[in-house]
Amino acid sequence: MNSISRRQSKGLWQRWLDYKLPAARQHTLSHNGIFILPTAFGIFWLLLVVLLFLFGTNYQNNLVIALSLIMGSIFNTCLIFGYRNLAGLTLKSGLPAQVYAGETLAMPIQLDARHAGWQIELAYPGNQTTEIPRITGHPLQVLVAIRQTLRGRLTPGRLKVSSCYPMGLCRAWSHLDMAVEPLVFAAPIKPEHAKRYTGQAGQRDLQSGTRVAGVDEFSGLRDYIPGESPKQIAWKQVAQGRGMLIKQFEQPHGNAIWLTLPDEQALEQHLSALGYLVDNLSRDKQIFGLSLISITLGPGTGEAHRLACQEAIALYRGGQS
Repeated sequence: MNSISRRQSKGLWQRWLDYKLPAARQHTLSHNGIFILPTAFGIFWLLLVVLLFLFGTNYQNNLVIALSLIMGSIFNTCLIFGYRNLAGLTLKSGLPAQVYAGETLAMPIQLDARHAGWQIELAYPGNQTTEIPRITGHPLQVLVAIRQTLRGRLTPGRLKVSSCYPMGLCRAWSHLDMAVEPLVFAAPIKPEHAKRYTGQAGQRDLQSGTRVAGVDEFSGLRDYIPGESPKQIAWKQVAQGRGMLIKQFEQPHGNAIWLTLPDEQALEQHLSALGYLVDNLSRDKQIFGLSLISITLGPGTGEAHRLACQEAIALYRGGQS
Protein backbone atom coordinates (compact mmCIF):
# COMPACT_ATOMS: atom_id res chain seq x y z
CA MET A 1 0.00 0.00 0.00
CA ASN A 2 2.84 2.38 0.83
CA SER A 3 4.61 1.65 -2.47
CA ILE A 4 1.36 2.34 -4.36
CA SER A 5 0.89 5.66 -2.58
CA ARG A 6 4.51 6.60 -3.30
CA ARG A 7 4.04 5.90 -7.00
CA GLN A 8 0.81 7.91 -7.01
CA SER A 9 2.46 10.85 -5.20
CA LYS A 10 5.40 10.74 -7.61
CA GLY A 11 2.99 10.80 -10.52
CA LEU A 12 1.17 13.79 -9.07
CA TRP A 13 4.48 15.59 -8.46
CA GLN A 14 5.63 15.02 -12.03
CA ARG A 15 2.28 16.13 -13.45
CA TRP A 16 2.39 19.26 -11.32
CA LEU A 17 5.93 20.00 -12.55
CA ASP A 18 4.81 19.48 -16.16
CA TYR A 19 2.06 22.04 -15.55
CA LYS A 20 4.20 24.47 -13.57
CA LEU A 21 7.41 24.16 -15.61
CA PRO A 22 6.60 22.78 -19.09
CA ALA A 23 9.35 21.42 -21.32
CA ALA A 24 11.30 24.05 -23.28
CA ARG A 25 14.75 24.51 -24.76
CA GLN A 26 15.15 27.74 -22.77
CA HIS A 27 14.04 28.66 -19.24
CA THR A 28 14.35 31.88 -17.26
CA LEU A 29 13.99 31.27 -13.52
CA SER A 30 11.50 33.37 -11.59
CA HIS A 31 9.24 33.09 -8.54
CA ASN A 32 7.06 30.73 -10.57
CA GLY A 33 9.67 27.97 -10.58
CA ILE A 34 12.09 28.54 -7.68
CA PHE A 35 11.61 26.54 -4.49
CA ILE A 36 13.35 27.26 -1.17
CA LEU A 37 13.63 25.11 1.96
CA PRO A 38 16.05 25.10 4.91
CA THR A 39 19.00 22.73 4.77
CA ALA A 40 19.91 20.46 7.72
CA PHE A 41 22.21 23.23 8.94
CA GLY A 42 19.37 25.73 8.47
CA ILE A 43 16.98 23.64 10.57
CA PHE A 44 19.58 23.43 13.34
CA TRP A 45 20.01 27.22 13.07
CA LEU A 46 16.26 27.80 13.47
CA LEU A 47 16.07 25.45 16.47
CA LEU A 48 18.94 27.35 18.06
CA VAL A 49 17.09 30.62 17.46
CA VAL A 50 13.99 29.26 19.23
CA LEU A 51 16.02 27.88 22.14
CA LEU A 52 17.91 31.15 22.62
CA PHE A 53 14.69 33.13 22.50
CA LEU A 54 13.03 30.86 25.10
CA PHE A 55 16.13 30.98 27.29
CA GLY A 56 16.30 34.78 27.05
CA THR A 57 12.63 35.34 27.86
CA ASN A 58 12.66 32.80 30.68
CA TYR A 59 15.68 34.38 32.38
CA GLN A 60 14.88 37.92 31.20
CA ASN A 61 18.22 38.23 29.48
CA ASN A 62 17.98 40.93 26.81
CA LEU A 63 21.36 40.07 25.26
CA VAL A 64 20.29 36.49 24.54
CA ILE A 65 16.96 37.70 23.13
CA ALA A 66 18.80 40.17 20.90
CA LEU A 67 21.14 37.40 19.71
CA SER A 68 18.18 35.16 18.78
CA LEU A 69 16.55 38.01 16.85
CA ILE A 70 19.80 38.76 14.99
CA MET A 71 20.18 35.09 14.05
CA GLY A 72 16.55 35.03 12.86
CA SER A 73 17.11 38.10 10.69
CA ILE A 74 20.25 36.50 9.23
CA PHE A 75 18.22 33.44 8.22
CA ASN A 76 15.56 35.64 6.64
CA THR A 77 18.26 37.55 4.72
CA CYS A 78 19.68 34.26 3.44
CA LEU A 79 16.24 33.34 2.09
CA ILE A 80 16.09 36.59 0.13
CA PHE A 81 19.64 36.35 -1.21
CA GLY A 82 19.17 32.65 -2.03
CA TYR A 83 16.13 33.46 -4.17
CA ARG A 84 17.83 36.43 -5.83
CA ASN A 85 20.86 34.26 -6.64
CA LEU A 86 18.74 32.12 -9.02
CA ALA A 87 16.10 34.62 -10.11
CA GLY A 88 16.69 35.88 -13.63
CA LEU A 89 19.07 33.03 -14.51
CA THR A 90 18.46 31.84 -18.08
CA LEU A 91 19.34 28.28 -19.08
CA LYS A 92 19.39 27.15 -22.71
CA SER A 93 20.03 23.60 -23.86
CA GLY A 94 22.25 22.74 -26.81
CA LEU A 95 22.72 19.63 -28.92
CA PRO A 96 25.24 17.18 -27.45
CA ALA A 97 27.99 15.54 -29.47
CA GLN A 98 27.50 12.04 -30.85
CA VAL A 99 27.72 9.44 -28.13
CA TYR A 100 27.77 5.65 -28.03
CA ALA A 101 26.17 3.39 -25.43
CA GLY A 102 28.23 3.10 -22.27
CA GLU A 103 29.93 6.47 -22.74
CA THR A 104 29.33 9.58 -20.68
CA LEU A 105 27.14 12.05 -22.52
CA ALA A 106 28.06 15.71 -22.03
CA MET A 107 24.91 17.83 -22.25
CA PRO A 108 25.77 21.45 -23.15
CA ILE A 109 23.85 24.03 -21.12
CA GLN A 110 24.29 27.76 -21.67
CA LEU A 111 23.74 30.01 -18.66
CA ASP A 112 23.16 33.72 -18.74
CA ALA A 113 22.26 36.00 -15.84
CA ARG A 114 21.32 39.63 -15.48
CA HIS A 115 23.48 39.79 -12.36
CA ALA A 116 26.29 37.78 -10.81
CA GLY A 117 25.42 34.33 -9.48
CA TRP A 118 27.35 32.22 -6.98
CA GLN A 119 27.75 28.55 -6.05
CA ILE A 120 25.25 27.16 -8.56
CA GLU A 121 24.98 23.40 -9.12
CA LEU A 122 23.56 21.54 -12.12
CA ALA A 123 22.77 17.82 -12.19
CA TYR A 124 20.55 15.28 -13.91
CA PRO A 125 18.96 12.57 -11.71
CA GLY A 126 21.49 9.98 -10.58
CA ASN A 127 24.45 11.77 -12.16
CA GLN A 128 27.44 13.78 -11.06
CA THR A 129 26.88 17.40 -10.09
CA THR A 130 28.49 20.18 -12.10
CA GLU A 131 29.52 23.04 -9.83
CA ILE A 132 29.73 26.63 -11.05
CA PRO A 133 31.51 28.89 -8.54
CA ARG A 134 30.47 32.14 -10.23
CA ILE A 135 28.40 33.42 -13.11
CA THR A 136 29.08 36.92 -14.36
CA GLY A 137 26.92 38.98 -16.66
CA HIS A 138 28.27 37.14 -19.72
CA PRO A 139 26.93 33.86 -21.19
CA LEU A 140 28.66 30.75 -19.90
CA GLN A 141 28.43 27.25 -21.39
CA VAL A 142 28.92 24.22 -19.19
CA LEU A 143 28.74 20.47 -19.81
CA VAL A 144 26.51 18.41 -17.53
CA ALA A 145 27.39 14.71 -17.39
CA ILE A 146 24.90 11.90 -18.01
CA ARG A 147 26.46 8.48 -17.36
CA GLN A 148 25.37 4.88 -17.95
CA THR A 149 23.70 5.64 -21.25
CA LEU A 150 21.91 2.92 -23.23
CA ARG A 151 21.33 2.89 -26.98
CA GLY A 152 18.21 4.57 -28.26
CA ARG A 153 16.46 7.82 -27.46
CA LEU A 154 17.75 9.08 -24.11
CA THR A 155 15.31 10.73 -21.71
CA PRO A 156 17.59 12.24 -19.05
CA GLY A 157 14.82 13.61 -16.86
CA ARG A 158 14.63 17.08 -15.38
CA LEU A 159 17.75 19.16 -14.82
CA LYS A 160 18.11 20.22 -11.18
CA VAL A 161 19.44 23.74 -10.67
CA SER A 162 20.28 24.45 -7.05
CA SER A 163 22.29 26.70 -4.76
CA CYS A 164 22.95 27.00 -1.02
CA TYR A 165 24.31 30.53 -1.32
CA PRO A 166 25.15 32.55 0.76
CA MET A 167 25.63 30.66 4.07
CA GLY A 168 24.23 27.19 3.44
CA LEU A 169 21.20 27.83 5.66
CA CYS A 170 18.68 27.25 2.86
CA ARG A 171 18.65 25.61 -0.54
CA ALA A 172 17.00 27.25 -3.54
CA TRP A 173 16.35 24.96 -6.50
CA SER A 174 14.31 24.28 -9.59
CA HIS A 175 13.59 21.24 -11.80
CA LEU A 176 13.71 22.05 -15.52
CA ASP A 177 12.78 19.92 -18.51
CA MET A 178 15.22 21.09 -21.18
CA ALA A 179 13.26 19.35 -24.00
CA VAL A 180 16.27 17.43 -25.30
CA GLU A 181 16.22 13.69 -26.01
CA PRO A 182 19.58 12.90 -27.64
CA LEU A 183 20.13 9.74 -29.65
CA VAL A 184 22.64 7.23 -28.24
CA PHE A 185 24.23 4.95 -30.83
CA ALA A 186 24.88 1.27 -30.18
CA ALA A 187 28.33 0.64 -28.70
CA PRO A 188 30.62 -0.32 -31.62
CA ILE A 189 32.19 -3.74 -31.13
CA LYS A 190 34.41 -5.28 -33.77
CA PRO A 191 32.85 -8.60 -34.87
CA GLU A 192 34.95 -11.76 -35.04
CA HIS A 193 33.36 -12.72 -38.36
CA ALA A 194 32.46 -9.55 -40.25
CA LYS A 195 31.16 -11.45 -43.30
CA ARG A 196 28.38 -12.84 -41.13
CA TYR A 197 26.77 -9.39 -41.25
CA THR A 198 27.16 -8.89 -45.00
CA GLY A 199 25.86 -10.76 -47.97
CA GLN A 200 22.50 -9.93 -49.46
CA ALA A 201 22.04 -11.43 -52.93
CA GLY A 202 25.29 -13.35 -52.64
CA GLN A 203 27.44 -10.29 -52.00
CA ARG A 204 29.98 -11.10 -49.27
CA ASP A 205 32.97 -8.95 -50.20
CA LEU A 206 33.71 -6.14 -47.74
CA GLN A 207 36.01 -4.51 -50.31
CA SER A 208 33.30 -4.03 -52.92
CA GLY A 209 31.08 -0.99 -53.08
CA THR A 210 34.00 1.42 -53.40
CA ARG A 211 34.17 4.51 -55.56
CA VAL A 212 36.77 5.19 -58.23
CA ALA A 213 37.51 8.19 -60.41
CA GLY A 214 34.82 8.59 -63.08
CA VAL A 215 32.27 10.97 -64.54
CA ASP A 216 29.04 10.14 -62.68
CA GLU A 217 29.01 12.15 -59.44
CA PHE A 218 30.82 15.28 -58.27
CA SER A 219 33.04 14.41 -55.29
CA GLY A 220 34.99 17.60 -54.56
CA LEU A 221 37.81 19.90 -55.58
CA ARG A 222 41.58 19.55 -55.62
CA ASP A 223 44.55 21.73 -56.59
CA TYR A 224 45.23 22.27 -60.28
CA ILE A 225 48.20 20.48 -61.81
CA PRO A 226 49.73 22.24 -64.85
CA GLY A 227 48.83 20.53 -68.11
CA GLU A 228 45.34 19.31 -67.06
CA SER A 229 42.35 19.88 -69.33
CA PRO A 230 40.70 23.33 -68.98
CA LYS A 231 37.29 21.57 -69.07
CA GLN A 232 37.86 20.26 -65.54
CA ILE A 233 38.81 23.63 -64.04
CA ALA A 234 36.31 25.01 -61.52
CA TRP A 235 35.91 28.43 -63.14
CA LYS A 236 33.36 29.60 -60.60
CA GLN A 237 35.89 29.17 -57.79
CA VAL A 238 38.54 30.89 -59.94
CA ALA A 239 36.21 33.91 -60.29
CA GLN A 240 35.78 33.95 -56.50
CA GLY A 241 39.54 34.27 -56.08
CA ARG A 242 40.08 30.79 -54.65
CA GLY A 243 42.77 29.90 -57.18
CA MET A 244 42.96 27.18 -59.81
CA LEU A 245 41.00 24.12 -58.70
CA ILE A 246 40.01 20.93 -60.53
CA LYS A 247 36.59 19.27 -60.26
CA GLN A 248 36.71 15.62 -59.25
CA PHE A 249 34.06 13.05 -60.13
CA GLU A 250 33.45 9.49 -58.95
CA GLN A 251 31.53 6.45 -60.02
CA PRO A 252 30.63 3.24 -58.14
CA HIS A 253 32.93 0.26 -58.53
CA GLY A 254 31.37 -3.16 -57.91
CA ASN A 255 28.13 -4.01 -56.13
CA ALA A 256 27.06 -2.19 -52.97
CA ILE A 257 27.66 -3.91 -49.64
CA TRP A 258 24.57 -4.93 -47.71
CA LEU A 259 24.71 -5.08 -43.92
CA THR A 260 22.12 -7.44 -42.47
CA LEU A 261 21.03 -8.63 -39.04
CA PRO A 262 21.79 -12.38 -38.83
CA ASP A 263 19.09 -13.16 -36.25
CA GLU A 264 17.56 -11.69 -33.11
CA GLN A 265 19.47 -13.88 -30.67
CA ALA A 266 22.21 -11.91 -28.91
CA LEU A 267 20.55 -8.84 -30.39
CA GLU A 268 22.69 -6.22 -28.65
CA GLN A 269 25.89 -7.93 -29.75
CA HIS A 270 24.71 -8.03 -33.38
CA LEU A 271 23.63 -4.38 -33.32
CA SER A 272 26.98 -3.33 -31.86
CA ALA A 273 28.75 -5.20 -34.66
CA LEU A 274 26.58 -3.50 -37.28
CA GLY A 275 27.34 -0.10 -35.73
CA TYR A 276 31.05 -0.84 -35.93
CA LEU A 277 30.78 -1.86 -39.60
CA VAL A 278 28.72 1.22 -40.46
CA ASP A 279 31.41 3.54 -39.06
CA ASN A 280 34.24 1.67 -40.76
CA LEU A 281 32.58 1.49 -44.17
CA SER A 282 31.70 5.19 -43.97
CA ARG A 283 35.26 6.06 -43.02
CA ASP A 284 36.50 4.12 -46.07
CA LYS A 285 33.89 5.89 -48.26
CA GLN A 286 32.34 2.61 -49.37
CA ILE A 287 28.79 2.24 -50.66
CA PHE A 288 26.58 0.13 -48.42
CA GLY A 289 22.98 -0.46 -47.45
CA LEU A 290 21.42 -1.61 -44.19
CA SER A 291 18.69 -4.23 -43.96
CA LEU A 292 17.07 -4.89 -40.59
CA ILE A 293 13.99 -7.02 -40.14
CA SER A 294 11.64 -4.04 -40.01
CA ILE A 295 13.52 -1.38 -41.97
CA THR A 296 15.75 -1.17 -45.04
CA LEU A 297 18.02 1.72 -46.00
CA GLY A 298 19.20 1.67 -49.59
CA PRO A 299 22.85 1.84 -50.61
CA GLY A 300 24.57 5.14 -50.02
CA THR A 301 27.64 6.83 -48.65
CA GLY A 302 28.61 9.95 -46.76
CA GLU A 303 27.96 11.32 -43.28
CA ALA A 304 24.18 11.68 -43.70
CA HIS A 305 23.89 8.02 -44.72
CA ARG A 306 26.06 6.95 -41.77
CA LEU A 307 23.90 8.88 -39.29
CA ALA A 308 20.70 7.44 -40.80
CA CYS A 309 22.05 3.89 -40.43
CA GLN A 310 23.27 4.50 -36.88
CA GLU A 311 19.87 5.95 -35.96
CA ALA A 312 18.07 2.90 -37.36
CA ILE A 313 20.36 0.61 -35.37
CA ALA A 314 19.99 2.66 -32.18
CA LEU A 315 16.18 2.68 -32.34
CA TYR A 316 15.79 -0.95 -33.37
CA ARG A 317 13.62 -2.87 -30.93
CA GLY A 318 13.48 -6.35 -32.44
CA GLY A 319 11.05 -6.84 -35.30
CA GLN A 320 9.75 -3.27 -34.97
CA SER A 321 11.51 0.08 -35.44
